[in-house]
Amino acid sequence: MKLPRLSALVALFITAAPLLLRAEAPVVPDWALPGSATHQQVPPPAGFHRPTITFDAPIGVFAGQSDIGGPLLPGSASYDAVTKRYTITSASYNIWYFRDEFRYLWQKVSGDVSLAADITFPNPEGYGDRKAVLVIRQDLDDNAKEIMTALHGAGLIHLAMRPAKGADLKETQRIEGTASKAGEPAIRLGIEKHGDAVTLYVSLKGEPMHQVGAPATLHFDGPFYVGIGFCSHLPATSDTTVLENVVLENEAGKVR
Repeated sequence: MKLPRLSALVALFITAAPLLLRAEAPVVPDWALPGSATHQQVPPPAGFHRPTITFDAPIGVFAGQSDIGGPLLPGSASYDAVTKRYTITSASYNIWYFRDEFRYLWQKVSGDVSLAADITFPNPEGYGDRKAVLVIRQDLDDNAKEIMTALHGAGLIHLAMRPAKGADLKETQRIEGTASKAGEPAIRLGIEKHGDAVTLYVSLKGEPMHQVGAPATLHFDGPFYVGIGFCSHLPATSDTTVLENVVLENEAGKVR
């Protein structure tokens, strides 16, 4: 009986190794576990980063998409051209502290911008701190300067910004609430950049969009990134959000 050549064995190992590695459960660092009755989430270790993975294939009105911060599980996104519905699936630990992990669909622009979307969570049992977000970011690094508005799974809405690359995110506006129930209108969020002023707009029960609080101030050098995203807040568990009726205009005053 002939023994297989060494080169053939090496080729078999090279082919099979990635499959074996993917089959292993991802190892979640303790700091990335969500807060609970027995655990408190803390910031990542100082200097911790993972590279962002970017896909340049266009999706709907967006030029590309990225797994910001290299989550342990890859995200995904799809677009239905008939319903104009974006479905985003992601694991990832958070969009907070000095770095983020989330799936991001983006367009690169300069100047003023208006962005708005209806947001729903198909899985009613998802984690309460999961976040569907509208985000303006200076770049695609995990610690980018940014301003974002988020709808959490439990209904909290806030506007928060990272005022400089590598700084901690700071909340500037907050609306306590509950997520939309079946049969209710989807919660609609909007964010508008006019010069260095960034304003939050909200519709909770299908009413016209209205401004919430005073604008925050943050300067972006053009070009920068604007888009939609999602994180499950569970580093090894994927979840899904749906964003519809997306408005993306490269000028202010178009949130609706």
